[in-house]
Amino acid sequence: MIFIDSNIPMYLVGGAHPHQAESQVLVERLAAAGQQLVTDAEVLQEILHRYTAIGRRNKIGPAFQVLLDIVDDVFAVEKADVLRAAEIAQHLASFSARDALHIAVMERHGVQSVLSFDADFDRWPGLKRIGGI
Repeated sequence: MIFIDSNIPMYLVGGAHPHQAESQVLVERLAAAGQQLVTDAEVLQEILHRYTAIGRRNKIGPAFQVLLDIVDDVFAVEKADVLRAAEIAQHLASFSARDALHIAVMERHGVQSVLSFDADFDRWPGLKRIGGI
């Protein structure tokens, strides 16, 4: 099972960027290999927040659609996840609240790999990041 981070669908629907082609290739390879791809509701919220904040509301629908087309499941965020995220954020202060929440959700579901260009995930023990350096 591989967790899809918010930057993947945003690169897929965004303007020209070096990570755009790599995102497409990685998603296609993982899907072709039969990998189960998952995400959480916070990823959808991140997309909503980011595109609203930068005045690109027209990108919300396409980013949601590409994400929902590639994942097999969207995990809910539960109270226990938020409490665990608080522990994670206190453990490594430089982890963002959102990354800590994703890690908590991944832990609860036994997900050990994340497709992301966010190198912060490299610092979490037992988590393997797939994506550019």
